[in-house]
Amino acid sequence: MKAAVLHRIGECPVFEDVPEPVPAPGEQLVQVTAAPLNAIDRALAAGSHYARPDALPAVPGVVGAGRLPDGARVLFGSQGGTMAERAATGPQWCYPIPDSVDDALAAAAWNPGLSAWMALTWQAELQPGQTVLVQGATGVTGKLAVQLARRLGAGRIVASGRNPETLRRLAELGADTTIALETAGAELAAAYAAAAGDSGYDLILDYLWGNPTEVLLDALGNHDLRPRSARTRLIQVGEMAGTHVSLPAGVLRSAGIEISGMGSGTMPPREVIERGLAELMGLLERGELHVDFDRVPLSRVAEVWAHDQRGRRPVFVP
Repeated sequence: MKAAVLHRIGECPVFEDVPEPVPAPGEQLVQVTAAPLNAIDRALAAGSHYARPDALPAVPGVVGAGRLPDGARVLFGSQGGTMAERAATGPQWCYPIPDSVDDALAAAAWNPGLSAWMALTWQAELQPGQTVLVQGATGVTGKLAVQLARRLGAGRIVASGRNPETLRRLAELGADTTIALETAGAELAAAYAAAAGDSGYDLILDYLWGNPTEVLLDALGNHDLRPRSARTRLIQVGEMAGTHVSLPAGVLRSAGIEISGMGSGTMPPREVIERGLAELMGLLERGELHVDFDRVPLSRVAEVWAHDQRGRRPVFVP
């Protein structure tokens, strides 16, 4: 069968023939209809993610959409990769796709939409009226996070990012204030502080880490001994701007910041995932959630992988 194949860490996958996957006990083959190129797929292939491929060569792709042998349309995950004509999956990795939702749309929305929903609801327990900062909002995931925060009742949404055109569009998607990350240092810190206002941020969804978040954390620190009871929850989801930050102890003690991560090691129970996907698919069915994505033949994987998609999600079609 045809598949995308990664031969070396740091290189682009290539389109070539590979053996059919062999399902493990309890698994079955799924006919792949759509496989999105998510940020995690790029990071795994680049060697910048905390996880690594088990062995090379490897078929990339963590999630996809497809049809089971009984004809059921599902979103699925696979340890053996999804960017292929067929993949092996188990029932614990499969979730139904509603009849009125297109496979490619469902696949494009699943990873970024569900991660944002879980961070906002299950992990941060967003309450109506609270202030949310989406740090790195001009990508597909950030744009979905802004929309979901608005749907979930956020009182005020601040969005940061680099793409000026997308920053302007974020107001249409639900952002009240935007911060341009083209600025830096003291100017950027002042922008974060001004956007926080007197009440501060209740929740920060961080898709960047690195220098922008280091500046943000420093801007949130206080430099006096006045008692405060404010609580700011920072959920670390991505590292598009860097893998490390320098975090002074005084920031944690003076600003009430609580930092946790959203990833494979902090997954909620399956029933929470099912509830989140049901809500996500419902929004897609009603046309209440906009996802920027492009269908691309899987044969173009090397070409697409090598280029920045500028806020759009490629979805490979075998």
